[in-house]
Formats: sequence, structure tokens, C-alpha cells
Amino acid sequence: MFIDTHVHLNADQYEEDLQEVIDRALQAKVETMVVVGFDRKTIVRTMELIEEYDFIYGVIGWHPVDAIDCTEEDLKWIEGLTVHPKIVGIGETGLDYYWDKSPKDVQQELFRKQIHLAQKVNLPIIIHNRDATADVVRILREENAATVGGVMHCYSGSVETARECIEMNFMISLGGPVTFKNARMPKEVAKQIPLEHLMIETDAPYLAPHPHRGKRNEPGLVPLVAEEIARLKGLSTEEVAHATTTNAKTFFGIDF
Repeated sequence: MFIDTHVHLNADQYEEDLQEVIDRALQAKVETMVVVGFDRKTIVRTMELIEEYDFIYGVIGWHPVDAIDCTEEDLKWIEGLTVHPKIVGIGETGLDYYWDKSPKDVQQELFRKQIHLAQKVNLPIIIHNRDATADVVRILREENAATVGGVMHCYSGSVETARECIEMNFMISLGGPVTFKNARMPKEVAKQIPLEHLMIETDAPYLAPHPHRGKRNEPGLVPLVAEEIARLKGLSTEEVAHATTTNAKTFFGIDF
């Protein structure tokens, strides 16, 4: 059995065929899915999905690209929703210096506020990091994020930074890019980071694994991520599936 620890089933790309996508995931032995809502629209949809499906859990927060749009009222609203027992994390939050919609100082302020929120409601933090590794790690240290820990989502950084994050009580989550032929760093992380610190995800509908690269991703493809990690580590896919599922369920407090 597999768990997709980061998927956007709340995305418009699934409007026409969501049930078929979910059915394919279940057929592929993806028994649990964690849906991430990162703005008003996707959070509302996340809350609907966790009510509708027993095996879907939710993470809610505000994406750094849209930090400039987030108000104190939005954060209070998110805090209120965290009382739902199937909300298992805050995020995705973090920093994204690739897109320039939200200034860096605005992103950093909102990142700190969401760390504080996670600490207040005692939930782990799901981290989005694009071209901002030094500042992400610095802010996590400064805000003592280790008190709640979290997940470095779709991790693409170095082995050394992964070890730093693990020391701060963070899991390393690998997605479709680990299957790409030119993805040197994710492959090194898969090889060198012990299995007990790893999770797997799709980030669907984005970042479909090889040989589906460039197409719409979906949670039923997460076994391809596990297969590549298994190949790199010299293990069976079943071993990776068991370990990453156990890691995720223990981490998120999801019943076995």
C-alpha cells in the first residue's frame, strides 16, 4: 500500500473526472491521500473532500507565491478549520523566489506567521521551497520550527541541507522529479538519506513522474516514485512502500 502525502485533488484540472482519478489511485494501491489547500478556493474544496472520502486527509495554509493576498482574517479562518480531526498539517507555506508576485519580505513575514500558527495548533508544517533554501532553513531555525517539525515537500536540495532539515525534525518528501534522468540531487538524496526519514508524493496535477513527464499527474502514479527510490537504494518497491507509508501515517497521526 502507498500514501500520497501531497496532492492537489482540489485543482481545477480534476473537475471533469475526479472520481475516475481517485478510482485509479485506489486500484494502484494508493490507500491514503493528503490533499493540500493553499488559498481560499482550494482550502474550501479540501474541507469538502476530507468529509466526502474516508481515506483523504487535509493540509491547509497559504502559498508563498500568493503571500501578498493573505490577510489576518484568512489566517484566523485557517486556524479555526484546524480543529477538524482530519486536518493534519499547516501549509504549504515557505518561500518561492522564482515567481515575483509577492515580495520576499512579504513572503518571509507570512512564513513566520504560519510557523507560529502551526506551533499554536500543534500541527506539522509543509514547506514549499523554490530558489530560497538559505532563507527557508534560516527562518525555520529562527522560529524554532523543530518544536512541531514538518515535511520538506517535493525536495530538490542537497543531501547536506536534507540532513540539516532532518535535525530540525523534518521529513524529506520526494516526488516525480526523482524519476527524471537529469535529476542528480533528488537521486543522491534518495540514495543517501535513510528510509526512515523519507516520504513520497506526487504534487499532482504537477510534476508527473517518468514516463508521464509533461502530462497531468495523478495520485495513482506515486508507485513510480517508490519504484525509483527502491532502484536507487537496492531495495524492493514493497520495502519502500511499507516504510514510507508507515513514516507518513506515524508522522501525520493517521490511523493504521
